[in-house]
Amino acid sequence: MRVIIFLWAAFCIAPDLIAQHQHPHDHDRTIDFPDIPGYYSLVCDLHMHSVFSDGAVWPHIRVEEALKDGLDCIAITEHIEYQPHKADIPHPDRRRAFEIASRAAANTDLIVIHGSEITRRMPPGHSNAIFITDPNKLITDDALDAYSEAKNQGGFIFWNHPDWTAHRKDGVAQLDQMHIDLIRDGLLNGIEVVNTKGYSAEAFQIALDNDLTIIGTSDIHGLIDWDYDVPHGHRPVTIVFSSDRTEDGIKTALFEGRTAVWHKNFLVGLPEYTEPLFQSSIKIVGAEYVGDTSVLSVQIRNHSDAEFLARNLSEYSFQEDHEILSFSAGSDTELRIKTGTRLGNVVLPLEVLNIVVAPRTYLQSELNIVVNSGE
Repeated sequence: MRVIIFLWAAFCIAPDLIAQHQHPHDHDRTIDFPDIPGYYSLVCDLHMHSVFSDGAVWPHIRVEEALKDGLDCIAITEHIEYQPHKADIPHPDRRRAFEIASRAAANTDLIVIHGSEITRRMPPGHSNAIFITDPNKLITDDALDAYSEAKNQGGFIFWNHPDWTAHRKDGVAQLDQMHIDLIRDGLLNGIEVVNTKGYSAEAFQIALDNDLTIIGTSDIHGLIDWDYDVPHGHRPVTIVFSSDRTEDGIKTALFEGRTAVWHKNFLVGLPEYTEPLFQSSIKIVGAEYVGDTSVLSVQIRNHSDAEFLARNLSEYSFQEDHEILSFSAGSDTELRIKTGTRLGNVVLPLEVLNIVVAPRTYLQSELNIVVNSGE
């Protein structure tokens, strides 16, 4: 009995302990991407669950996991209509999970956004409404009324797992007339191109065709470490390019479509954001010719957590590498380029094979290498 009482007491006070002490980031698992010109690169997971809907953990665990992963922002988005634990955990006020998580994160840099999941049959399926103020007002028989109320509260609404086979037997995301109407009326602002471990090229195309913000989420119900084998793997996240490190900045960026998604070592997003992210990640830290040869030794540092794979599109060949180049995450790489003659500047065009800018289309970029003259 003493053991049970002790464990219950520890469970009850844990959120306050988290609020008093922000855990240092574990650099074996922290998700890091550099800022890009004009914007902070904020790592966000905007679709998660706790025991206050169909999740398996208390909300403060979501805060703890986010701190360990180095996230900047989270949203715990409980199902409004689906409440399988309500007999054991009654909570007539649907703000409860947000309140617990906010208190747990109070003395940290983690931003906790208020959100809920509107859970309906297809169409329209499931959607997350974030930045809302009162999810209780979204409890309504008519799905359209729930979307309208979320918009009235200033919510950003995105379509969850549009390729989910429970809704689409063929696993192909597609628009129904109701989705078209929601987009037209400003009631659907984004779409998940990545949910859990799955990527939907069709959802990405829907985003491009309808000017929807690209979102990637864990949709975690159990433990992050179990589902993603951390630190050997990572949760999918949305990288939000925000003008500042605030909730308002994130909200503005989402409405303006300034995002990219990181998933299984792939970045998915528009070239206007993925190109500067690649350029901010890959830096030339040194370039000089080897002795009196025309072989150029280039030292390249990758400041991100993505291992970039790139195809050589230049006329040059390499002394030690093949046409597919690898820039390891958080590491330095030496590239030896056979330039033929000794040059003062070398431009190396690349196709970055793990940055997807449209379905089956990869980022075209280049490395501009200034040679150290040795003077």
